[in-house]
Amino acid sequence: MTIIERIDNAATRAQLAVMGTLRDAAQRLQGPRDAPTARDTRDPEEGATTVEYAIGTIAAAGFAGLLIVILKSDAVRAALESVIQEALNTR
Repeated sequence: MTIIERIDNAATRAQLAVMGTLRDAAQRLQGPRDAPTARDTRDPEEGATTVEYAIGTIAAAGFAGLLIVILKSDAVRAALESVIQEALNTR
């Protein structure tokens, strides 16, 4: 398994974990609708920060996935190899 494949797998696992956390937070915020409870009087903004972080994390993981796809391309790989070779050959 190459390093790119490992990074790609890690990004996918991170996205799935964040999506699961976001789903759980949404379910907790909805709560039961049967009878009024003490939860019905809570602040409507409760948990908003957690959801914002989760959405930001999903966006970052998506951006990381996009970068991985770009870096996997032959043109970018050749350009990076050229830059590295030139830097190693310069004294």
